[in-house]
Order: sequence, then C-alpha cells, then structure tokens
Amino acid sequence: MGDILPRLRPGLDFMNSPIEDSPGLIVRDSFRYTQTVLLIPTGWIPVLAFLDGGRTETEVQAYLTRASSGRIVHIDDIRQFVEALRGHGFLDSEEFHQLREARHEEFRQAPDRLPAHAGSAYPADAEELRAQLRNDFGVVPSDVPPQRRLVALAAPHVSPFGAVTSYGAAYRQLAPSLADKTFVILGTSHYGTPEKFGLTRKAYRTPLGFAEVDVALVDRLARKAPNAVILEDYCHSVEHSIEFQVVFLQQAIAPNVRILPILCGPLFESLQTGTNPDANPGVASFVDALAELIETEGDRLFWILGVDMSHIGARYGDGVAVRAGEGKMREVSALDHARIERVCAGDTEGFVRLVQEKQDELKWCGYSPFYTFLRSMQHVRPNVQGRVLHYDQWNIDAQSVVSFAAMEFVDGEGGI
Repeated sequence: MGDILPRLRPGLDFMNSPIEDSPGLIVRDSFRYTQTVLLIPTGWIPVLAFLDGGRTETEVQAYLTRASSGRIVHIDDIRQFVEALRGHGFLDSEEFHQLREARHEEFRQAPDRLPAHAGSAYPADAEELRAQLRNDFGVVPSDVPPQRRLVALAAPHVSPFGAVTSYGAAYRQLAPSLADKTFVILGTSHYGTPEKFGLTRKAYRTPLGFAEVDVALVDRLARKAPNAVILEDYCHSVEHSIEFQVVFLQQAIAPNVRILPILCGPLFESLQTGTNPDANPGVASFVDALAELIETEGDRLFWILGVDMSHIGARYGDGVAVRAGEGKMREVSALDHARIERVCAGDTEGFVRLVQEKQDELKWCGYSPFYTFLRSMQHVRPNVQGRVLHYDQWNIDAQSVVSFAAMEFVDGEGGI
C-alpha cells in the first residue's frame, strides 16, 4: 500500500506563478514560520490534493502514471517532492510543529514587535516613507485640531498603494493635538482564532519610530475577559491590519503615538448559528470589558478600525474573474453600502443580519472589528454615528477585487 502521506498544513497561500517560463503554483507561508517560497511545477499541482493525511505514495504514483500516459513515475520522485514540502514546514509534521513553536517563542521573547511589511508594502527608509505619506497620501501633520467631535476612524488595511485616496481621506482627519490619546486599534486578524482577541504588550516598531502600548489597558482587558484573550498572540508578528494603521498614526500624530492594538478573530460562530456574536460568552465578556474602558477612560481613548470589506473573485474561491467598478462589482458596491449604512447608523443588529445573509457571501473581513466597535459603543455611547469619507474597490490581482472605505465616527453627546 505504501506509506501514508502527511497533510498540507493550514495557513498556506497559493497563487499562480507570474513567471512565464516557469509555470506552476507559488506556495508561501502566511504565518511566516518559514520564509521559503516554493514553486510547484504544473504537473505536480494535482498531487497537493492527495496530501490530506489519508492517501498513500502508491496512490500518488498511480495517478501520476495515468496522467503521464503510462510513463512510470518513481516512488523516489514522489518522496523527494514530499520531503521538499516537509523540510520547509509546509506539511503538518513534526518538522512544522518544531518550527512553529520556535517562532512563537521567538515572538514571546522579543522586546518589540518588529515591522513585518516594511520594504514590501511601504518603504523601509524613514525619509522615503515620510515623503510618500506626505506627497502621495496627503497626510501632513497639522496644528489645526479636528473641529468635529471625532471618536473613531475606519481605514483600509489593504496594501497602501491600492487604497491611496481612502487612507488619505481617513488620516487627514487627525492632528498632533490628539497625541495625549491612547489609540485603540481594532484590526482584522486574518489568521487568528475565531471568537478570540489577540493582545500584545510589545511596542510596535516601524521606520518612523516606536508606538508604545498602553500596557495597563492590555492587562485590564486580559483580567476582565481571560477566556476571550490570547496574550502575546503570535498573529501580531505577521498581521498587517494594525501595522499599516500605526504607520499612518505616526505620520499624522507623532512617532511615539500610544496604542492599544487588538486583533479581532473571525466571528464564524455567528454565521453558522444565526445568533448575535456575543451569544458566545467569550465575545460577550470582551465586549463588556471594552465597554468598561469606554466608560472609565472616556475621551482619553480614540478608536481606529483597520478594516477591509468585500473580497470577490477567483482568488477568494468565487470561480469568476471580476474588475473593480465593473459588472458584478457594481452589485457588490450596492450591497457594501447597505451594510455601511447600518454601521453608520450604529444599528448593530441590522448590520449583523445583513452579514449573516448567505453566511457573508461578500466575505467582509472587517465584520469582527466593526461588530466589536459598534457593540462596545452601544453600551456606553449610543449616539455615535458614522459617515463615509471615501469608498473604493481595487483589483488585488487581475481576477479579484477588495473593497474598502474611509469612515469617521462622531458622538453627538461627547468626544473631543
């Protein structure tokens, strides 16, 4: 029968090879446990489906032999292919478990959270980055304080060069006069545990400086909602949804801006059961803990939501190619705006109902941060209302689109 093959592990990112003379599938590790990027040749791509923990070498051999019109593929070739995946941590094997634990421990011991996306998503050089934020995004520190009673902003977390207008529209609302605030950043946790919230005490380091964490508030949340919190969550080390917001805050406010970074895990349970997310006791306890911060800290806090909206197209499993602003994406825009309207109105229940229809066919990765913010505010500041500053869509690749918006939230009975 042959040896049972291990399964591919979760958290891998697949994309078609962009190299014309090297067709195949690019595989990389979303969690960055390994920096290796592998190219799977076209003829070996179907073998990945056999790596489910229940298939054997001889089954793969039989398939490849049939696919090559009877030319026998040797077991040694199959073993070499599997060992390449295993050796780089792409299989659910002992090698991967050791690699994962080493990376987690490395993050736990690190004094700061290092910039994971400098040099790729934005410049690693401080002066180049400042010039880009100033000239391309229009984020220039201003001595004029905001005139409205702002309590929160929502900004994209898609690659900054894909959402220049929206990032600029959001962060031009801020000024250095807000430097005494703690900025509570609710970011999407793309790789986090469902119904959990990832915290860290580590300062966020970027090319612009160190954003210190309000450790006292982190500890309060951990004490109040221990079953909902993952402390020193490794996801912070790789996640971009908070890192991008920190960079823009450092430009708009100050390099040493104070933050409370919170990664919001997906709210899968509510999509499956049709109940409100805080029917889950852990989610309810965390929402209550945040509401208590709002009540006790008041205007010392300012809220930032690092959120994208719809994810449509071939990259996201829809089986169709889409273009921003065209065809199906015009329909998506209308559906997005229906949800945005409920968010702006502070209608948490109405927002949840729209997301739950067809189990979130739009794949709003901002669902969890938006819900967490709205539900927490609802307890204490029910008059918070939102307004769209800019809405847009962007082709993340030739066949797939992400939508996002810049939004502001004001409180009719308080705020700055």
